[in-house]
Amino acid sequence: MRHRAVAVGERTFEFSEYLVDQLGVEDVGATGRGRVVYHDSCHLLRGLRIQHQPRQLLHQIRGIEFVEMVDADYCCGFGGSFAVKYPVISTAMVEDKVRHILNARADTVVAADMGCLMNIQGALHRKSIPVQAKHIAQMLAE
Repeated sequence: MRHRAVAVGERTFEFSEYLVDQLGVEDVGATGRGRVVYHDSCHLLRGLRIQHQPRQLLHQIRGIEFVEMVDADYCCGFGGSFAVKYPVISTAMVEDKVRHILNARADTVVAADMGCLMNIQGALHRKSIPVQAKHIAQMLAE
């Protein structure tokens, strides 16, 4: 049974990793607008060691200005049950992330993890900040 699981794992890729590393595609013909930052989710960065692939894809989107934000690789505070078990710490972490997004003057924050996006968008919404939070697949589909 273990060998079957390993075999499946060897054929399983994260979305941006699959496009860039497996298919050799960086430009999908996407267009957008505004200033865009990328948030490295803990799962992708620390778990899967994926960092440059999403950025390679974002750099190819016509009409956007992609900029790195300070501490892009810092946790947003969601972490599954972490946000529930430690709400005060989680809130402080996402407020730091929002501050970095604002300091970068971003119109859109992009990530590849729906938990992060939900947490960041929730914080932006509660503060009535009109920055959009989008999954990288949404950015590439535009």
